[in-house]
Amino acid sequence: MSVPAFIDITEEDQASELRAYIKSKGADISEENSEGGLHVDLTQIIEACDVCLKDDDKDVESVMNSIVSLLLILETEKQEALIESLCEKLVKFLLSPPHKSLINTPVRYTVFCSLIKVAATCNAISFIPTDLDQVRKWIIDWNLNTEKKHTLLRIVYEALVDCKKSEAAAKVMVELLGSYTEDNASQARVDAHRCIVRALKDPNTFLFDHLLTLKPVRFLEGELIHDLLTIFVNAKLAAYVKFYQSNKDFIDSLGLSHEQNMAKMRLLTFMGMAVDFKEISFDTMQQELQIGADDVEAFVIDAVRTKMVYCKIDQTQRKVVVSHSTHRTFGKQQWQQLYDSLSSWKANLAAVKTSLQALSPSA
Repeated sequence: MSVPAFIDITEEDQASELRAYIKSKGADISEENSEGGLHVDLTQIIEACDVCLKDDDKDVESVMNSIVSLLLILETEKQEALIESLCEKLVKFLLSPPHKSLINTPVRYTVFCSLIKVAATCNAISFIPTDLDQVRKWIIDWNLNTEKKHTLLRIVYEALVDCKKSEAAAKVMVELLGSYTEDNASQARVDAHRCIVRALKDPNTFLFDHLLTLKPVRFLEGELIHDLLTIFVNAKLAAYVKFYQSNKDFIDSLGLSHEQNMAKMRLLTFMGMAVDFKEISFDTMQQELQIGADDVEAFVIDAVRTKMVYCKIDQTQRKVVVSHSTHRTFGKQQWQQLYDSLSSWKANLAAVKTSLQALSPSA
C-alpha cells in the first residue's frame, strides 16, 4: 500500500485512499468521502482505524502518519476531540491482549514516556495510565534503574501539571522525592525546590508537613526555600510578613504572589487558632490575621468553603464558634489526642450500654 503522508496531494484524495485501505482490512467504512468534509472523514477513519492494529501490518506507520498529517490541516477547535479519539484507540490497543504483555518489556519505558509527552501537548493525559500503583508496577516489571525511574516520574509529573491535574501531580512529585536516599538526595535539589513552590502556589493545598520528611527537602535545610516552607507548615501570619519584608526579591523570584501567600497564611493561622480555641473573638482575629472588622465575616465564609475549618459566626457576642478544624501538622501529640478522644468515646459508649442493660427487663 502507498498511503501518502506529508506530500503534495489533495486532502480529499488522501482521505479516499485511507478509506479504501482501511476497508480492505475489513473495516465497516465507505470508500467514498463524506459530504460533510474532511472533519467527518477523519472522524470515520479514526473510528475504524483500529483494524490496522489487529495484525502485523507493515503499513500501520504510514496509516498513522497520514491520519496525523490530515489532523494538522484541521482548525484547532476541531482537532482536540479527534486527537483524543486517536490516542484512546492507540492506548486501548497497547493495553489489550496479546499486546499487553509487551508492556512488561524494558523498551516500553521509551514508548510510555513518549506517549506521556504527546498526551500532555493535547491535554489528553486522561487517556494514558498514570495511576501511581500501576506506574510503580511498571517500574518493577521494566527493571528500570534509578535514573530512568526518576526520569519517568518527572515526565509524568510535568504532564499532569500541564494538564491541570495538580492533586495527582503532587502525589507523583512526593513519590519521586521519596525515592531518593541519603546518598543521592542532593541530586534532587531542583525537584525538591520545584515541589515546594508548586505546593505553595496551589490554591487548593493547605497541608505541607509531609514535605518536611522527604530527604531531598531536608537537604535544603538552612536555605530560604526551606525556611519559607517551615513557615507555611507551622508558623503564623506575622512570621510570614517578617520573612517577606526581609526577602521580597526571593519571593518574587519564585513566581509566588505575595497577596496569595497572605491569604493562605491567614487561613493557616486561623486553622491553628481553631485547633487551640473553640471560641475566637473578632478582636483576636483582627489582630492575628491582620484584617479589618468589616472583613471578618467574609474571611470566615471563605475559610469554611475550603473545608479546613467548620465554624459559625456569633454576631451578637462578636466571636467565632469553632466545631472542627484540620490540624496543620499531625505528629505524636495529635496521635495522642486522637487516642484520648477514642478512649473517651469508648468509655461513654460502655456507660450507655450499661444503662440500657439496666433498663431492659431481665430475661
